[in-house]
Amino acid sequence: MKDLKYLAAFSIPLMALLGITFRGQFVWLTPFFTFICIPVFELILPVNNENLEESEVKSRLKKRIFDWLLYLNLPLVFGIIFFAVFTINHNEIATYEFVGLVFSVGIVLGVNGINVAHELGHRQTTNERFIGKALLLPSFYMHFYIEHNYGHHLHAATPEDPATAKYNQSVYSFWITSTVRQYINAWKIQYKLLKNSKSSFVSLKNDMLWYTPLQITYMILTLFFFGKLILTFVILSGIVGFLLLETVNYIEHYGLLRLKTKSGRYERVKEMHSWNSNHVVGRIVLYELTRHSDHHFKSSKKYQILECYDESPQMPYGYPTSMVLSLIPPVWFSIMNKRVPKEMIPSVLA
Repeated sequence: MKDLKYLAAFSIPLMALLGITFRGQFVWLTPFFTFICIPVFELILPVNNENLEESEVKSRLKKRIFDWLLYLNLPLVFGIIFFAVFTINHNEIATYEFVGLVFSVGIVLGVNGINVAHELGHRQTTNERFIGKALLLPSFYMHFYIEHNYGHHLHAATPEDPATAKYNQSVYSFWITSTVRQYINAWKIQYKLLKNSKSSFVSLKNDMLWYTPLQITYMILTLFFFGKLILTFVILSGIVGFLLLETVNYIEHYGLLRLKTKSGRYERVKEMHSWNSNHVVGRIVLYELTRHSDHHFKSSKKYQILECYDESPQMPYGYPTSMVLSLIPPVWFSIMNKRVPKEMIPSVLA
């Protein structure tokens, strides 16, 4: 039964489906569940920092159920988008319902879309990577695959990494800097990859030239078949989705920096360079993303066997709770700044 606990990751899409079905005030069920109910559960339930035995690790790696729980998010995410589009297109929707649906679908895009895409993007098989990229499409963040895998994992916890939030940087500032810099970096990385493989810029190997037309086509088809209102809905939902991702990026490495060695190079990524959380509900809903240090130690390691380390800096709250707190910068700084190791704080701010 313990293997089936990750079915709880479908609780957020379930809330979205209920909201779309019953409309009215129910459209706000997903935000309420995600950012109020889950944080409350995390405060009530005990933290679990246990790691699996070696025999359990081998057993879990053999079970395909953990992979299928990820694959099922593809039809689920696109099904929810279509259901929401159909509902808005065939009913009189009040403004507050429209906004609620935007946030509900956007949260699904971030949690069950981008987050699952992140996990599958690190897999070795082409089919799994394809599913991951497809899940990035409705959030207009397909470039994330390139920047995250070839940029973030190389530069994490350094000033060169757009997805590492600086000490005393607000989440709102981070949304802008990270979003813009990651997109620019994705093009730069793509150019280097093409150069290394001796391929031209206009090439089938230029993924960025695929991603951009695909996302534009997605919007054009939405406009053609459903009109301006639905296009607005799709775009706003996608923005909510990738801002949710950027909020997670913000809390994952906030204020943490790799120090430089005598040679002038950055030290290798260690357990201390990612914020971790062993709060049970957040771990399950986010497919163990909260054990982030182990993910950076070996990015291809599957979510169901990720471990926690005593050396890793621990958040006082789970990821969902921390995301809410990050939206109130003074509160976030008062809680997190004192937890950042002093040697990582820039001298001008220490």
